[in-house]
Amino acid sequence: MASLRGIQQPELSKKLYKLIKTENHAISAYETAGRERIAIAQQLSEWGEATGDDAVSEVSDKLGVLMAEIAEQEDLFAQALEDSRGVLKQIRNTESSVQPSRDHKAKVSDEIAKLKYKEPQSTKIVQLEQELVRAEAQNLVAEAQLTNITRQKFKEAYDIHFAATIERAEKQILLAKQARRIVNLLDDTPIVPGDAHPMFEGAEAARQVLNDAEDDLRNWQPNLESIHSSSGSLGVGAMPGGGLTGNSTTYGSEGGQDSTLQEHPAYREKAPRSRSGSGERRVASGSSMGTNLGGEVQPPYPVTEAERREMEHAGVI
Repeated sequence: MASLRGIQQPELSKKLYKLIKTENHAISAYETAGRERIAIAQQLSEWGEATGDDAVSEVSDKLGVLMAEIAEQEDLFAQALEDSRGVLKQIRNTESSVQPSRDHKAKVSDEIAKLKYKEPQSTKIVQLEQELVRAEAQNLVAEAQLTNITRQKFKEAYDIHFAATIERAEKQILLAKQARRIVNLLDDTPIVPGDAHPMFEGAEAARQVLNDAEDDLRNWQPNLESIHSSSGSLGVGAMPGGGLTGNSTTYGSEGGQDSTLQEHPAYREKAPRSRSGSGERRVASGSSMGTNLGGEVQPPYPVTEAERREMEHAGVI
């Protein structure tokens, strides 16, 4: 079914559709890896207890806790990637909505060329040329919308993506360093037959390591280079909003419309990921974006004075 949906995608959106689909497979792999690492952490703890060695049992149990927390970072990372993927879908949906405009423009151009070749005196040529003016105007709006949305949402998606990558890496480093402290508590001095290792006295130290790890995670703060945006807030039809064009904002700042990863709920609480919920953010097609790709054009959009006069003459605006 996925292959069929890929074939049915408009030509303009096929490449991004494939990227989004592949990203979905990668997200599933991170989720699977997280579940497997949690299972391994539990199995390590159970094995340590079964050895009958108090030191190994204590150390493996505490290591299991830290390994499970490292695995939890994979799930949080997957949630952030799903959010990033949801933003890319907005670009894909816009591409899909622009394709009919391109096709219509090309179709009218082809009809004019054929008619001029076969019946150069046909009165239908004038009608088609007027239709071409309207099609070009509609396509002009659609292409401007696509450019605006593509650039803004591309930056937003990969702001989330790479902020999540950094957070996952830094938190796993913190946890791994604390895990090495616990490993170091195990005395591996060789003994001779008949002797026994002294009683393990590192239980309190192991618990303190877990407390330190918890404090590290609680006190962690992102230190990221800001992703700046000059888009301001796009107005109706994905066109520059009134008075906001050219304003420089930063994703996640109070002045921007988009939030960075550190502002995202997935990084404030460990909520399960919904593959068909928040990640399925979609933009409206044609008519709600400023043009119905086959009907009236709603300026503003950049045109020359000569183009505007032609459009007024053709009754487009």
